[in-house]
Amino acid sequence: MKNNVASQSAQSKSPLLLWFRNDLRLADNAALAAAAARKCPVIPVFVYDEGAQGAWSPGGASRWWLHHSLSALAHALQERGSRLILRRGFAADELQKLAEETGADLVHMTRRYEPWAITQETACRSQLADAGIELKRFSGGLLVEPEAIATKAGDPYKVYTPFWRALCSSYSPARPSKAPKLLSSPKSWPQSDDLTDWGLKPINPNWASEFADFWMPGEAGADARLSAFLNDAVGAYKHARNRPDVAGTSRLSPHLAHGEISPRLVWWRIQSARAAHPEREPGLETFAKELVWREFSYHLLFHFPDLPSKPFREEFAEFTWNNDAKSTGAWQRGMTGYPIVDAGMRELWATGWMHNRVRMIVASFLIKDLLIDWRHGENWFWDTLVDADLANNSASWQWVAGSGADAAPYFRIFNPVTQGEKFDPEGAYVRRWIPEIAKLPNKYLHKPFDADEQTLANACVSLGDTYPRPIVNHAQARKVALSRFDDIKS
Repeated sequence: MKNNVASQSAQSKSPLLLWFRNDLRLADNAALAAAAARKCPVIPVFVYDEGAQGAWSPGGASRWWLHHSLSALAHALQERGSRLILRRGFAADELQKLAEETGADLVHMTRRYEPWAITQETACRSQLADAGIELKRFSGGLLVEPEAIATKAGDPYKVYTPFWRALCSSYSPARPSKAPKLLSSPKSWPQSDDLTDWGLKPINPNWASEFADFWMPGEAGADARLSAFLNDAVGAYKHARNRPDVAGTSRLSPHLAHGEISPRLVWWRIQSARAAHPEREPGLETFAKELVWREFSYHLLFHFPDLPSKPFREEFAEFTWNNDAKSTGAWQRGMTGYPIVDAGMRELWATGWMHNRVRMIVASFLIKDLLIDWRHGENWFWDTLVDADLANNSASWQWVAGSGADAAPYFRIFNPVTQGEKFDPEGAYVRRWIPEIAKLPNKYLHKPFDADEQTLANACVSLGDTYPRPIVNHAQARKVALSRFDDIKS
């Protein structure tokens, strides 16, 4: 009887539109929790507004993930007596249409921080207000809002370590909210697009065909990833995170990028693990710092919105690039002749992801060995990474290039041979992704170009045929890169 009364009371109120953006989860979703607390009909909606994102419309790998994440979210909502309404078009127009169709006068949404998203939110707020509809914004995409943390002078942080210290000294999160068990539904549901009609999954070529072997998009997949990591690998994370040949990382990044788990919930789980397993503290501390690096990247993007397109350090605008298309293509295909680089690029193509240490190696090779503008690498990663994230992507590429905030020194040029030998010492990673050189002994696996003809023959390797010769001499390329960096210093 009480349930019937509550249902009738909810139906007597105007519906509320719950606008999902990149917060594709039910747990620790402030916009959702506030909507459920109003005890009115809630209409969840996702608007695919490609035009708003301009040059940063989701790449192929992100679209694949988005398709499956939306499917998982729709299923989770259905289990709670609700539905996910899908609309495609200009967000302000679609939200206004839905409000008019349903009688809703309030929209809840989670804040985003990318420049295009800020513009989108402003447009939606203005248009909806003119129609008598309130747009209410909630936090949840970050641990701390970008305006809430600043230096003593009131400026944005430009160096990570003091940012980390400032956040840790002031951040005391509330307990994350649980997913609601039920959501009140409207008397009738508005029309929805069919997700399959959006064509988010790659078709020609279907290079994402094997992604499902590696990933489970959705909130349940995020929870499973985090739980498995905290229960096992986190203990060795401080050191194992640099080893692409072992399962030493959380692989949580695509789930965070699509908001399938909140950073606050991750932080809370880290602190709980610290209390339960103090012996894992080194790994947990390092993992927390990686989470806050994501936070720092968003801090930079919010305060310096040109970060994805312009060097943070202005002198790098004068750097002379080669931008050779043939070399770029060899890098993209994993055919540079440097095994650790090629293994990383092939892992990326096959799985939509690349180990973080290897990301730094391949980025350094593109920028400092091939002298290709870092923005070419940024764009390739944007299209091929399932965890493509505008803040992380741009901040990290500029960090490697030496042009960003808190950047690696310009003279830090990774040697692809020694990096491979150090972080893939037994060659398991290279052998997995470059089977054509798998029979080479460890001594030559990361530098097949140094092997004698007999060793190559015994391993069935023919340089220039079965595997490419190096497209550049690293020692010579390093000298050229340093010379060009010196030019912009003077």
